[in-house]
Amino acid sequence: MLTEAVKVPLVDTTSPVWFDGTLLPSGEATLHVLTHSLHNGGAVFEGIRAYDGRLFLGKEHFRRLQRSAELLGYTLPWLVDELQAAAEAVLWAGGLKDAYVRPIAWRGSESVTVSAQGCRIHTAIAAWDWPVETALGDGTGGLRVVLSDWRRPAPDTAPTASKCSGLYMTGTLSRAAAARSGHDDALMLDMAGHVAETTVTNIVLVRNGRLLSPLPTCFLDSLTKRHVFDLARGLGLSVHEGTVSLDDLDAADEVFVTGTSVELRPVVSLDRPGKHSTWPVGPITTALREAFRASTRAHA
Repeated sequence: MLTEAVKVPLVDTTSPVWFDGTLLPSGEATLHVLTHSLHNGGAVFEGIRAYDGRLFLGKEHFRRLQRSAELLGYTLPWLVDELQAAAEAVLWAGGLKDAYVRPIAWRGSESVTVSAQGCRIHTAIAAWDWPVETALGDGTGGLRVVLSDWRRPAPDTAPTASKCSGLYMTGTLSRAAAARSGHDDALMLDMAGHVAETTVTNIVLVRNGRLLSPLPTCFLDSLTKRHVFDLARGLGLSVHEGTVSLDDLDAADEVFVTGTSVELRPVVSLDRPGKHSTWPVGPITTALREAFRASTRAHA
């Protein structure tokens, strides 16, 4: 099963959190009940792994955080280098080496009107010990997914290129439904019925030694997947992005998902009405998983 954040201890009230430029005990980092982003879903965030006390793809994640805010119509009050230094300070203050780092920015409580005029932009960074499945000895087993009833929105109906809190509601609904049916995650289609992603990870097919993944036209482009693609090219594999159908998925030799929360995990089955598809944990997925783990220590 995927490791959910709720199943591991999060920061306690004394753990350090960077809040609008100051390191505070997390119990003092509080929000007003009329916070605009709480009511209107306008927060942007990132998930970053730290390995050996160093941020993995840190600058890339903070650049994407900036872009996400811009897509929602506001500008972060901090530069990328300042945010990276703040995240490193949280790791240092918390004595964390291998950790999950969560930067988030949001509109404040000056207004709850839809236009959000006059709202101050707040920024915070927390970090905690959230091991991936490989560290827990559960990284070789495959994920069992089910087709979601929800679809990803068209790019002209929502800021789909942003990591925006409001866009995660359908993922939450889909993952909860998957858990109720005994699955690990849900596969989500796009507005045209093509394969998009799972609830929080990008999906990759392997066929005849070639990697294929859906174009991120209606969902977040995974920085982890970009890194995996580079690793695949280094192993002599070809990489392609394009339209992916359920038939393409059925015909795949191997299937895996990738993202900060899971790193790289094989998918072994998909359930959908009238059909049960299966895939082995194949040699390419295994090789890429090993290459990824090595790269996190070499280039963290």
